[in-house]
Amino acid sequence: MSADRYRVGSFAFTSRLFVGTGKYANFDVMKDALAASQCEVVTVAIRRDVLAPEGGTRPDNILDHLDLTRYTILPNTAGCFSAKDAVRAARLSRELLEGRDNPGARWVKLEVLADKKTLLPDPVGTIDATRTLVDAGFEVLAYTSDDPVMARRIKDAGATSVMPLGSLIGSGLGILNPNNIAICIEVLKDGDPNYPVIVDAGVGTASDVTIAMELGADGVLLNTGIAGAKNPIKMAAAMAHAIEAGRLAHLAGRIPKRPFAAASSPTEGLIAPTARPT
Repeated sequence: MSADRYRVGSFAFTSRLFVGTGKYANFDVMKDALAASQCEVVTVAIRRDVLAPEGGTRPDNILDHLDLTRYTILPNTAGCFSAKDAVRAARLSRELLEGRDNPGARWVKLEVLADKKTLLPDPVGTIDATRTLVDAGFEVLAYTSDDPVMARRIKDAGATSVMPLGSLIGSGLGILNPNNIAICIEVLKDGDPNYPVIVDAGVGTASDVTIAMELGADGVLLNTGIAGAKNPIKMAAAMAHAIEAGRLAHLAGRIPKRPFAAASSPTEGLIAPTARPT
């Protein structure tokens, strides 16, 4: 597939797959899976990066195991259940990444969660945090439900990208409501066709990625679908192929769905078979 670059705020990428860094068996498996996925953006819960104690040595952390010349870090506010906590985590991420001279300091994947059982987004908290972070100069990629009305309101709050969920985080249920995702994409791109919409959460296997891309998403963010697979490296490679297949299918334009059969060969003009002699 030829280079198909797209923009997310001030960033430009070719790979449309965003991959997380949690739940891997070890850092070596994580690094091999990221390489197999061909991703350019890696999302990290920055609160795992521990500052060195005064006069002491900073403990080993996940950023030490990522090639910061190869990947753009997308810090996220995973585990935050209030707008206040999410804003604090985002500011910490900016400080840490600026110290490492990584462009990921400019943006953040915003998660403001409503409860620990469903990990569904808190819509009010998400909008409040989006406005605060945008005012502070962040490019905000906001995780939200597949509600088109809420997606539009988050965009209006200044989000650089809206990220509707495919299904619950870590569930592996795939794209449960493709119709809502399609409406979200249409609403968000209305009058702004280059606005980036990235489907986030719930991906279980490669076909889920393909479906999201066929619907017209600009990208897919996933973690557990790769990290939790029996062979994360093979699954990462499958996801890389899936995102390209889905993107190509979207650009090609699928045939319309029909309630009845439609012959692939014409039935008109066929030569009748010659009758056999008795």
